Amino acid sequence: MNGWSAKLRRIRALTLKETRQVIRDPSCIAIGCVVPLLMILLFGYGLSLDINHVSVAVVDEDDSSDSTALIGAFRLSPYFRVTVVHSMAEANTQMLNRTVDGVLRIQSDFTRRWHLGGAEVQILVNGTDANQARIMQRYAQGVVALWSEAQAGSEGAASAGPVIIVDRMWFNVSNDSHYFLVPGLIVLVMTIIGAFLTAMVVAREWERGTIEALFVTPMRPGEFLISKLIPYFGLGMFGFVLCLLAGQFLFHVPLRGSLVLLCLASMIYLLVALGIGLLVSTLVKSQFLASQLAMTLTLMPAMMLSGFLYDLRSMPVFIQGITYAMPARYAVTLMQTLYLAGDVGSVVWPNLGVLAAIAATLLVLTRLATRKQLS
Repeated sequence: MNGWSAKLRRIRALTLKETRQVIRDPSCIAIGCVVPLLMILLFGYGLSLDINHVSVAVVDEDDSSDSTALIGAFRLSPYFRVTVVHSMAEANTQMLNRTVDGVLRIQSDFTRRWHLGGAEVQILVNGTDANQARIMQRYAQGVVALWSEAQAGSEGAASAGPVIIVDRMWFNVSNDSHYFLVPGLIVLVMTIIGAFLTAMVVAREWERGTIEALFVTPMRPGEFLISKLIPYFGLGMFGFVLCLLAGQFLFHVPLRGSLVLLCLASMIYLLVALGIGLLVSTLVKSQFLASQLAMTLTLMPAMMLSGFLYDLRSMPVFIQGITYAMPARYAVTLMQTLYLAGDVGSVVWPNLGVLAAIAATLLVLTRLATRKQLS
């Protein structure tokens, strides 16, 4: 009992020392508190995979009631902002000048062909951004299809009537990209707080020369690591709470799964990020080098290879294989599933188990590396 009591006293003293150091360091407070807020606002409001109010130039060569009705359908759509021009040359000039992002051309025989059942309209989109171009094409095709269906109904089309497709988007009924960006943002925030801050804690002791004083104390390597983990774990969970509140009250992202499971997944992933940062900091004695290495190993994979921004299935098979070694992949899958689909056990528990195994492995490796340096 005396041994455990002494161990707990040492951990408490070292944790208080590290906590005071965190509070006194403005950079730690900025990264732990200010950066999450900035990321929530910038990513939440600035990053969107939806398109709204896209500028489209309309060339109406038919100038009929039918073409006017079609233009009206585009005006009523929330996705387009219509500008009527008089010729294709003027529309091409506006496309080159980036005044508009697309052109809708209604040819002079549109009405005649429409009543014969074979009307066509031309949709030109700016392909500089391939993803936006594809979305614009689908939106424009949807507007034309809805207008055509409405016109056929009002004019009493064939007696059998058209085949109507009734679609539904599961897990994201409003088709809002924030619904899957905000869960990924939680992973990104905890990655930065966990890996970046802890990547410098041991290296800082080496650079300041304070680690030599720790060598002569009764402190054990495990106690040293625990005292370094606890303050940054608390800071990371504070960032998680900020993201949780922002998702609920700023972006109104529904949480369909268990809040307990969401917190558990966040804590386990935070341990993974902390483990990566501590392992790097233990092996590298320079704060600058440790921070750069931690960002390379965590932030870039979390953004590019986790499914946060890009669908992993669209990547080459070789790159898909690499993503299985990235902890952020499992964390993003967990967060998006818990937020949008609910407690899907076949998805939640395997990913949670992989993260727990990675966290345990990293902490054991860090413990072994620290023992070598402090012995």
